[in-house]
Amino acid sequence: MNKHAQSDVCEKQCLHLDRVERVRGTMLTDEATEGLAEIFGLLGDRTRVRILHALSQGELCVCDISAVLGTTSSAVSHQLRLLRTAKLVKARKEGKMVFYTLDDEHVRQLFAQGLEHVLER
Repeated sequence: MNKHAQSDVCEKQCLHLDRVERVRGTMLTDEATEGLAEIFGLLGDRTRVRILHALSQGELCVCDISAVLGTTSSAVSHQLRLLRTAKLVKARKEGKMVFYTLDDEHVRQLFAQGLEHVLER
């Protein structure tokens, strides 16, 4: 085993029951775990991150997002459908146009904090 791998595990086997019980009492339900994993999974795609960044600047239609990303409307539409299903973005129809925004302030904060973390490195 290399030096770095050894530092990632306890050298002595022990159990801190007070800590284990405290954390067990706050563990997420299976439903919450699945929902959170889905959100983070969606954020694992560069195109979807770029779409969310564009929408963090304000409301855009599919054509606008396509132009910003330099990709097809059908590719953007597919990604938006996934983001909308996960309630990360919402759509508003105006005549023949469909405009998208981030779903709510939670999504805006999640994106902003993630970006801030990345830029601090």
